[in-house]
Amino acid sequence: MQGKRILVVRPDELGPSEHKAWRHLRLESGAPHNPFLDPAFTAVVGQVRPGARVAVLRQDGTPVGFFPYERGPWGRGRAIGAGVSDSQGAVLRPGIRLDPRALLTACGLSSWEFDTLEAGQHLFVPHAVAELASPVIDLDGGFAHYAERLRANSPGFLKQTRAKERRLARQVGEVRYVHDARDPEALRALMRWKSAQYRRTGRRDRFAQEWITRLVDLLAHGDAPECRGLLSVLYAGGRPVAAHFGLCSPTVLSWWFPAYDRAYGRYSPGLVLHLRMLEAAAADGIRMVDLGSGPARYKDSLKTRELRVYEGAVVRPGPGGALYRLGREPARAAHRFVRDRPRLAGAARRVLQEAGRLRDR
Repeated sequence: MQGKRILVVRPDELGPSEHKAWRHLRLESGAPHNPFLDPAFTAVVGQVRPGARVAVLRQDGTPVGFFPYERGPWGRGRAIGAGVSDSQGAVLRPGIRLDPRALLTACGLSSWEFDTLEAGQHLFVPHAVAELASPVIDLDGGFAHYAERLRANSPGFLKQTRAKERRLARQVGEVRYVHDARDPEALRALMRWKSAQYRRTGRRDRFAQEWITRLVDLLAHGDAPECRGLLSVLYAGGRPVAAHFGLCSPTVLSWWFPAYDRAYGRYSPGLVLHLRMLEAAAADGIRMVDLGSGPARYKDSLKTRELRVYEGAVVRPGPGGALYRLGREPARAAHRFVRDRPRLAGAARRVLQEAGRLRDR
């Protein structure tokens, strides 16, 4: 790190000039303009997570890198917004050489954990323990071009979904889609539906965590073009039946929280919403939709290709690093063991779903 200086600050201590430099470095990297790696996302996380920090790497007084993270007890670090962020890493000038453990030392971290590290993060990829597929939808050619590809790859999918939309209109009432809804009641409904889905499938309810609810609320009212919350709602008969809240930059939409009212499940309102949303996003200039890692049948139907993301951790020698290894690595290894064996993973999902069903009785 000769000739370089690292200064650690809170996200709210970064000014417009640092935000501009951050975005310029992202542009130089050639990586997709994913909103999770924009300074606006880090700034909002800083309002709800007191341990949020940014290491600013300067060379000759000029910012050449930004490393957003959260610091916990014993110097245990994790990616900014970990638990909900779908793209993680540092923002560095191309060609910058840096020892990741020296970076952690400067940040006062004994470890730094990531679970959706973006491809191309050469500083951290060597410390990954798993490589995951993150499906995406390419909309460069517009929605009509994508729809033709969808018909070829998933025969009947588009036709069946359109038929269900017409049936929904006939049996429930006029179907209306709002791409950028400013409807707080629809956002509350989305959170209720998603919480119920988490419980039903035996997963941890993210919206039971106050900081995540506050984060979504803040992003819903934000207006940064590079990272703005987007609430999209499908209405039928005047009531919301499906909704999605995500983040978007001018060119990338990150799929985040989709959910629907199960009372209308036979009409597949979630899929109807997805198609309407993709059409509107393409018209709005979005070139790629990042569906996020994690298995889902609808993702397999909608995707055009896959990106690679990584999970793992950089760990420094010492007591803090030893505590991290003792506390996290056995659980991570067990999770990878199950995930990499489809039959075992399926059995685990069924157990979680049954546990969720019993819990909701």
